[in-house]
Amino acid sequence: MKAMRFHETGGPEVLRYEDVDVPVPGAGEVRVRVAGSAFNPADGGMRGGFLPIPITLPHTPGYDVSGTVDAIGDGVDGLAVGDEVVGFIPMAADGSAAQHVVAPADALVTAPTRIPLADAAGLPSVALTAWQALFEAGGLEAGQRVLVNGAGGPVGGYAVQLAKRAGAYVVATASPRSRDVVEASGADQVVDHTTTSLLDAVQEPVDVLLNLAPITPERFTALVPRVRDGGVVVSTTPMVTTPSDEDRGVRAVTIYVHPDATCSPGSSRSSTAASCAWRSPAACR
Repeated sequence: MKAMRFHETGGPEVLRYEDVDVPVPGAGEVRVRVAGSAFNPADGGMRGGFLPIPITLPHTPGYDVSGTVDAIGDGVDGLAVGDEVVGFIPMAADGSAAQHVVAPADALVTAPTRIPLADAAGLPSVALTAWQALFEAGGLEAGQRVLVNGAGGPVGGYAVQLAKRAGAYVVATASPRSRDVVEASGADQVVDHTTTSLLDAVQEPVDVLLNLAPITPERFTALVPRVRDGGVVVSTTPMVTTPSDEDRGVRAVTIYVHPDATCSPGSSRSSTAASCAWRSPAACR
């Protein structure tokens, strides 16, 4: 089969399109005939050699995948050959930038039906990041207020949709380029961060502050007073320490996305918002 791999770290020029053996699924694994493979920032970080994830060279990137199951290893229940699936697969293992990929069965779920299968590869890690930030880390509930800083990006778009679907009041930052998309996603208030001070625009306290954008430590800390007593600051930017306010009971959480197939449609654990994370953006509106 064909695969895109790199044998050394570096820029895009280290990538090679080459022939490799078709992988064989082991116990608890399935093989997926790849329909789509998403490129994420961490893929570039691993290829560049500056993200400390223990890959083995040569490495095939791509930890988001969509496709069709075409072989099953021992001990796999709930999936069958011919099933269309999506998943966030282990980042250290060979990924989905290939014609076939082997993945743990418990990292895959049934693919959404409202969008093309190849497009569904863009869902898993970004949708899970948004869901885990809002509900696992932030504990967001209906009737609460959330501020999404950086709503114009892929994770931010899902965060707005999921928060709104969960019954929260959503304040979101966006540039003029992404404002229409953020509004269409359901934001109740959109702040143009290129012209307006967020501190001036957000007067009523929020229960959850979710930061998804590059930000200086000083600007991040300055936003904490906008979080109510007992609220939470959540961030996906580990290069900047997530600030808290212990005197007011405002806690800080920096999240790192993890696989969670229990948040898939039809799962007994799925809330409406969690289930929505695996469907098309339009389904979340």
